Amino acid sequence: MEGALDTLYKICEDIPQELDVDVPGLSERPINVFLPRLLEFFSSTHAVLRKLALGSINQFIPVMPTALYINMDKFLQGLFLLANDSVADVRKLVCAALVQLIEVQPGYLQPLMKNVIEYMLQASRDTDEEVALEACEFWSAFCDAQLPPEILKEFLPRLIPVLLSNMTYADDDEALFDADDDDDAPDRDEDLKPRFHQSRLHGAVDGGEEDEDGDEIVNSWNLRKCSAAGLDNLSIFYGDEILPFLMPLVQAKLSSSSEETWKEREAAVLALGAIAEGCIQGLLPHMSQIIAFLVPMLEEKRSLVRSITCWTLSRYSKWIVQTAGHPDSQSQFDTVLTGLLARILDSNKRVQEAACSAFATLEEEAAEELAPRLEPILRHLMFAFGKYQRRNLRILYDAIGTLADAVGGQLNEAKYLEILMPPLINKWQHLPDSDKDLFPLLECLTSIAQALGSGFLQYAEPVYIRCINLIRTQEVAKADPGIAGVAYDKDFIVCSLDLLSGLAEGLGSSIENLVIRSDLRDLLLQCCGNEAPDVRQSALALLGDLAKACVFHLQPRLVDFLNIAAKQLGSEVKDNVSVANNACWAIGEIAVKVGQEISPIVMNVVSCLVPILSNAEGLNKSLLENSAITLGRLGWVCPDIVAPHMDHFMKPWCAALRTIRDDVEKEDAFRGLCAMVRVNPGGAVSSFIQMCEAIGSWHEIRSSELRVEIGQVLHGYKQMLSGYLWDQYIGALDPSLREKLVKKYSL
Repeated sequence: MEGALDTLYKICEDIPQELDVDVPGLSERPINVFLPRLLEFFSSTHAVLRKLALGSINQFIPVMPTALYINMDKFLQGLFLLANDSVADVRKLVCAALVQLIEVQPGYLQPLMKNVIEYMLQASRDTDEEVALEACEFWSAFCDAQLPPEILKEFLPRLIPVLLSNMTYADDDEALFDADDDDDAPDRDEDLKPRFHQSRLHGAVDGGEEDEDGDEIVNSWNLRKCSAAGLDNLSIFYGDEILPFLMPLVQAKLSSSSEETWKEREAAVLALGAIAEGCIQGLLPHMSQIIAFLVPMLEEKRSLVRSITCWTLSRYSKWIVQTAGHPDSQSQFDTVLTGLLARILDSNKRVQEAACSAFATLEEEAAEELAPRLEPILRHLMFAFGKYQRRNLRILYDAIGTLADAVGGQLNEAKYLEILMPPLINKWQHLPDSDKDLFPLLECLTSIAQALGSGFLQYAEPVYIRCINLIRTQEVAKADPGIAGVAYDKDFIVCSLDLLSGLAEGLGSSIENLVIRSDLRDLLLQCCGNEAPDVRQSALALLGDLAKACVFHLQPRLVDFLNIAAKQLGSEVKDNVSVANNACWAIGEIAVKVGQEISPIVMNVVSCLVPILSNAEGLNKSLLENSAITLGRLGWVCPDIVAPHMDHFMKPWCAALRTIRDDVEKEDAFRGLCAMVRVNPGGAVSSFIQMCEAIGSWHEIRSSELRVEIGQVLHGYKQMLSGYLWDQYIGALDPSLREKLVKKYSL
């Protein structure tokens, strides 16, 4: 029996949906036969049969077949029968079932929710850590299910202490055995996680996901992390309502300074970090006291306390920076900054990692606030550069790159470059072409090149030549690794292309002298046609950047570049959105530079952009914005070609234009609108309301010439429609929009 059930369990685990289909020769679907029998095994005297039966049924919860729906009452009764099973594996599966049910079909549990919550509270304290871990998943799942908050609210005074208790390091936590990993100990190969370069993307990009738990000390998910995530989610769901139950416990743990209670203090610091987002309104009045509590803990004897303090401070970066403008809070910002910089030079590698990550977060928030403090920051970072080993060096590169992004051109002073550049260039020269440690260095130099602009010119030539050689070597390796002497790895191409983009963006037309003396154009054309999407994505970004900087050098192969770029906008655009995004952007940049020369491919591109704008669902904001801008730019440089087709795209195009922030690219798109209306005013009449909404989306048009053109378009329609018809069209606008346009353009 055990063997049969074990086989069935494996089938349910691998292909549950295959058991819920009609099978020729069988009167019933397999699940209709199996499921009632599995439920009977819930009362078996053999624990292994109870475990296999419940484990098998749990596989069906995400797909929720009809058979399970029909037997739901029996299933729930069975779960409560097994809730206090003597075998921990069975209790764990009960918790897993309840978590899945609240994720998939919370309505089934809602009538029983108080009993379920009571059980999960008990299970969250189970002596078996795996059972407690599974139970603690429930609290995040409850918040995500968007059930009425009142259901759980009465349990918060009992739940919060359980989660806080679970956040204390267990005696057998692997982090404790590895906590004193000092910077003299060499990195092991297994310590170096695989890294993945993110190809360059042009346009509006959604912010990257923040780490759920910055405590990266332990790679595996455990009860401590799960409980902290639960507290985080509860704080977002209930806000400041959890503070009366949590803060007295946190304060009590922090008030103890004995060596024996360090784990309690560490858990309290983790809790403060977990609630930073959800409870910020209630915490803001006490921010100075919280920071005053945390900063001394950066000097704690225990490295795990120092590292979690770095993470928790990073969670409050936004508010630490926001108050930095006030004289009283300026010293607080400096204290946190100084504390993190000191920990970047910590002798413990885990603390170094946490401090670098926390500092990078602070940099993103602080931006120009860092400029007056650049010298001590750079001295700390470059001192760390000399002592860090490979794993943390990767994180340090990110912190340096983030600093360059944050302060921009303010980094371009000789005294700063003398500190920053020699160690980086030395590392650049000594790393062999096959060393993957080049990747984070390439990314770091990309940010620096963009920040320094023309200031990077003194370092540009050797960097440029190395990038060209890396791409050339990898193209050879792709065909014959033996001749190249290295194995093919497309990430070398992607990172090199991105650094060349950074050089083009930073140096502008000054890159021309480098481009003219190399075979970049031909290499780039190869890369634009590469079968790997991330290579094409970065290549097309560089194509656009080179078009802006020195389009003349692209012109001998311009038709080839444009045809490849246009091909990326075809029917498979949803499979490679980022590639299409960069292709679209590059075509627009080329159009602005070469004007009428782009006419042979204009209608091919327009015919691709219209479906993108008309079927926006599932596409990211950046692609839609770039499609709208490029369509406008094509209409601007080739209005006679594009304008006759306006009635096919005006409504979705104008809808996309409304969402674009005020900038030069939006101005180009509206120049296209004005140019096309002049050629074909009748083509926009049926979309007059959408056009006015797009015009009304401007907060400020900096170009006085464009302001005049838009005014002429509106007055042209007033004259063309005249009298009653104009009143009808203008009267159909939203009153606030109508008032804005009438006032702004004297209508």
